[in-house]
Amino acid sequence: MRKLKLQVQMTVDGYIAGPNGEMDFMVWDWDDELKQYVTDITEPVDCIVLGRKLAEGFIPHWAAVAVDPHHPEFAAGKKFTGTPKVVFSKTLHRPQWDNTVLAKGDLAEEITNLKKQDGKDIIAYGGATFVSALIKQGLIDEFHLFINPAALGSGMAIFRELDGKQNLTLVQSTSFDCGIVVLHYEPKRN
Repeated sequence: MRKLKLQVQMTVDGYIAGPNGEMDFMVWDWDDELKQYVTDITEPVDCIVLGRKLAEGFIPHWAAVAVDPHHPEFAAGKKFTGTPKVVFSKTLHRPQWDNTVLAKGDLAEEITNLKKQDGKDIIAYGGATFVSALIKQGLIDEFHLFINPAALGSGMAIFRELDGKQNLTLVQSTSFDCGIVVLHYEPKRN
């Protein structure tokens, strides 16, 4: 069965955005090692799942990067644009982007069906609501938490919807010169 990976940037106090969606805490002066880490977790991916809100910025951004061979993230743009995407939305009636389909059904059923299909890994990107729902329903197989060297005190969190404790096993922690620490966890299976 395919694995669902989550890659998300967050603060040391657990927020992925400020109270009004601010993401100015994110560090972007990534060194080659951090870029390679992202390449390593996205290389075995052949499907990207996104919440609608993030998709509206994510997909057009990477499409623009993919057509600019002088952009420093050109290769990533090609990867993200070329990888099929599933956007979860209750409000869109048809996909607005190339290489994208909509998922409108039950989140757990849709993700489980994607995992059962032949293929490589799946990676999730999304805002607090979408990611919280994935976590609450126990759908994430690998957490790649990019901890940025900042604290906000309040904001949008991804673990806020849990009904109870979810135990995780630390697979690896890696620090990078830019101040980001990536924590790779997997759910502890009983």
